Amino acid sequence: MSGDTLSGIASKHGVSVSDLVKANGLSSASLIRIGQKATVPGGTVTGLVGDTFAGRTYAAGTVGAANQNKATLNAMTVPSRDQMQSMVVAAANRYRVDPALAQAIAFQESGFNMRAVSPANAVGVMQVIPTSGEWASDLVGRDLNLLNPVDNVEAGVAILKHLTRGGRALDTAIAGYYQGEAGVAKYGMYSDTKQYVASVKSLMGRF
Repeated sequence: MSGDTLSGIASKHGVSVSDLVKANGLSSASLIRIGQKATVPGGTVTGLVGDTFAGRTYAAGTVGAANQNKATLNAMTVPSRDQMQSMVVAAANRYRVDPALAQAIAFQESGFNMRAVSPANAVGVMQVIPTSGEWASDLVGRDLNLLNPVDNVEAGVAILKHLTRGGRALDTAIAGYYQGEAGVAKYGMYSDTKQYVASVKSLMGRF
């Protein structure tokens, strides 16, 4: 897809750039072409959605719904990455969420790509799954359509607002976005969650 980079693909699929480079016989400086297929450890990027992410394989129904959402987004005109980034900043300011945190989450999740969809059916720039979208709708008091760029950003930022409420620890808030608030409370941070938290905190320095 236009605008995709090795680092963006690696981030989206939960693999390292070095592993992606090795799997495709590339160098870290290689350019990728529109339409080019990139083999990802655990799957293949083809323009629609595979069934694995971060070592997990998702049910056919979930992946099917993800592919439907991906096809819908591919057929839509969506804002550019720069425009989506600006929308994230604006929403963060409205919700009084640290704009650096909101941007770091959005970049980690999708690289500001509104057409991103994961095998878990996490949708759009903020990579919100449908059940979290329903929860975000309750938080904001209106129905949110995750395929709508404005609503997608609002859903993600509203969730961040909830996770950071009451001065909660930044690491716990970031982990909750990735693993789920209840999951972190019950099980602690999984190893991939700890990596996610570290990556987001590092990205915050860029914004």
